Amino acid sequence: MSKILLIEDDVSFCKLLEKFLVKKSFLVTTAFTAEDAKIKINNEEFDLIITDLRLPNYDGIELMTEFKKLHPTIPVVLMTGYSDVNTAVKAIKKGASDYISKPFNPEEVLLVIASALQTTVINTSKSPITKNKKSNVISENKFVSGISAASKKLAEYIQLVSPTNMSVLIIGESGTGKEVIAKSIHQQSSRKDNSFIAVDCGAIPKELAASEFFGHVKGSFTGAIGDKIGYFQAANGGTIFLDEIGNLSYENQIQLLRALQERKIKPVGSNKEIDVDIRIITATNEDLREAVKNGDFREDLYHRINEFSIHSPSLVDREEDLMIFSDFFLEKANQELNKEVIGFSSEVVTIFQNYRWPGNLRELQNSIKRATLLSQGDFIEKTALPVEFFQKSDKGANDFSLSENEKEAILDALKQTKNNKSEAARLLKINRKTLYNKLKLYDID
Repeated sequence: MSKILLIEDDVSFCKLLEKFLVKKSFLVTTAFTAEDAKIKINNEEFDLIITDLRLPNYDGIELMTEFKKLHPTIPVVLMTGYSDVNTAVKAIKKGASDYISKPFNPEEVLLVIASALQTTVINTSKSPITKNKKSNVISENKFVSGISAASKKLAEYIQLVSPTNMSVLIIGESGTGKEVIAKSIHQQSSRKDNSFIAVDCGAIPKELAASEFFGHVKGSFTGAIGDKIGYFQAANGGTIFLDEIGNLSYENQIQLLRALQERKIKPVGSNKEIDVDIRIITATNEDLREAVKNGDFREDLYHRINEFSIHSPSLVDREEDLMIFSDFFLEKANQELNKEVIGFSSEVVTIFQNYRWPGNLRELQNSIKRATLLSQGDFIEKTALPVEFFQKSDKGANDFSLSENEKEAILDALKQTKNNKSEAARLLKINRKTLYNKLKLYDID
């Protein structure tokens, strides 16, 4: 049974973490000050030290350095807030085994502890071993729990609906991670050991939708040179995720509704019905209620897929989570590009915090991956960022939020694009079908 010295001045948090570790079969000794920790490490033997980076009247790195001189074989893990992550990474180069960014989840704590205890020789080179181990964990667990109110509500809803068999509609802007949410629901459900099939409804021609969804038999139409299993049959026993479901044609909506109502499918060209046991999760960046009013989306299908709805918040709504996601995407980029960039310069952090992120998490991930590739030093600097971060925007002319002055925003977009509706839809960050619905609603020619 491993023995841990836990050093944390926040008494309530320290006790909470102590209880958790004891429950996980660790022996834990707590210290609330550096002086108390020094006494205890001289009187007892420990397998691991976990210390807060900021302690009253003492520097956590200095304390770690003292411990390492006296007990070089004992691994030390630092606990830190994101604003101190760069400092924590520097501490790794001075002998720390790893760091945990606050707030952290229990699984991360256990993984870091296990990794530190397995490290029998402390690496003091420029490349921290445990950081690469941490990257492997991040690549496998794609859902990131934030600390903002929006993220907490999202996590609460995911946890609430996952064990059920309810159909879930995920609503949110493009790039907010709707598929990641759907995967998280699947992974926390009783269907987690079966297939998760993701389908982009906007990419399927309406003539082929029935074949893609339900399969076909050989010779059922020109080009059907063999039998094909559709998405529904492939997802049998598991979950099917239909992204941008609002893009389905009215005819395809009818076919989908029947399959969901009867839980039976019939491959194109076949007379045989196949029973399917699937959970359906759908997503859209449109207002489907408005589409129902306009007759573009079937009301019965809307209610069938919307037994429970979840809002996927934009990055602007999750500003407290910005650097948590940034750190996550940096670790992921490091792994994919075989790089070892360890953080962001303070100037880049400020730029990130002042940027509007119209592309949400997808834009953040792409920007960080590009910057990681371009970075030659330990930190991502301003020079590695895309040009759009430095383009000044006149909010009066270019802020095309549809939440306020919707009609005026649409008219401005059409004017700037010389009535090019595809370009206008891109500026408004909606798809063309939604734009056409809005044009009809506001009687705009």
